[in-house]
Amino acid sequence: LHLKDGRGVYTFCMCPGGVVVAAASEPDTVVTNGMSVYARDGKNANSALLVGIGPQDFGSSHPLAGMFLQREIERRAFELGGRTGHAPCQRVEDLLLGRPSTHIGSVPPSYQPGVVPGDLAQLLPPAVLSAMREAIPLFGRRLHGFDLPDAILTGPETRSSSPVRILRGESLESIDASGLFPCGEGAGYAGGIMSAAVDGIRCAEAILSQLV
Repeated sequence: LHLKDGRGVYTFCMCPGGVVVAAASEPDTVVTNGMSVYARDGKNANSALLVGIGPQDFGSSHPLAGMFLQREIERRAFELGGRTGHAPCQRVEDLLLGRPSTHIGSVPPSYQPGVVPGDLAQLLPPAVLSAMREAIPLFGRRLHGFDLPDAILTGPETRSSSPVRILRGESLESIDASGLFPCGEGAGYAGGIMSAAVDGIRCAEAILSQLV
């Protein structure tokens, strides 16, 4: 979806019968991801709900400002989870109404070691939270049940794309290193499997055009 202000919100990594898993790579942080095992026989389906952000949201002009924001959110999640590795979560209805969650409803969370119901407004930047509140009902109109009041939002998933970008020119070649074609998620030019694949094809075509 593209919201009225132009900000993009999209789902990512739909896992039928899946689970939300721990994916932190630094101490005293919480990061989530999703997966399905072979049988796909879990009680829930889960997917990420991603909100696009850019340099205007970083609060700094530092080259690594995006990484600093990512780390701040991950550490804040650790605190909100009780400093135990538990992840903060919130029922969809509560998020839309702007109130903290005090209980889990009919949808059992799958994240291990566990979750702590609360208020994601204490975790996410206001612009991200506002975009989620606008987008979830819109998704619910397209996919019945997406905005189920008891659906659980568990977070944060902060590793969908790189928080820094290796700049490249119109030829897709790095502007600083001749012969280098940065592409995909790690270089900051994709936010998922399909977009990374498409960007890889574009870069491969750019390389081939120089060889012809």
